[in-house]
Amino acid sequence: MTTVIKVGGSLFDVPDLAKRLRRYLSHLNGRVRIYPGGGPAADVVRVYDARHALGEEACHWLALRMLTVNAHVLAWLLPDIPIATANGASKHALLDPYALAEADETNPGRFPHSWKVTSDSLAVRAAMLEGANELILLKSVPLPEGVDWNEAVRRKLVDPFFPMALEQTGRLKVQWINFRTWTLGT
Repeated sequence: MTTVIKVGGSLFDVPDLAKRLRRYLSHLNGRVRIYPGGGPAADVVRVYDARHALGEEACHWLALRMLTVNAHVLAWLLPDIPIATANGASKHALLDPYALAEADETNPGRFPHSWKVTSDSLAVRAAMLEGANELILLKSVPLPEGVDWNEAVRRKLVDPFFPMALEQTGRLKVQWINFRTWTLGT
């Protein structure tokens, strides 16, 4: 069993993020792949795009580089978990979003290069590539009860491509956890 955990970029300011992640990972079984979100790091690319009209293709690759920066931040916080670019043998690994996307570029079904596809959808693609059966979204907010993925898009809780990304998997179980309020046992 493989699980992909997407660590929302908005969580990188949580002072005890490393401790929380270690506690969370300790109760999971099977292979775990950690996919970093963008948060403020990806927002820098949005600012540059607004200022310099870089375009979605350039922004796609620049934002992926920012996600990779966040993977390296997580590597500093969790030094016992290696950064991997793809399916590796280690039990836990941090995924390098740029390298993963670059390797996926010529594969059928790769996702569009657009601001409508952010790290939530890219984590779905990573789950597909890793053969995962579960995606856990660690977020800064709760998912309101009864909200489906289309409504989550409308509320800007996930990116606009997310429901289509999930449709492409056909089998991926998705869990949403408000990691700011999470405690072991919840």
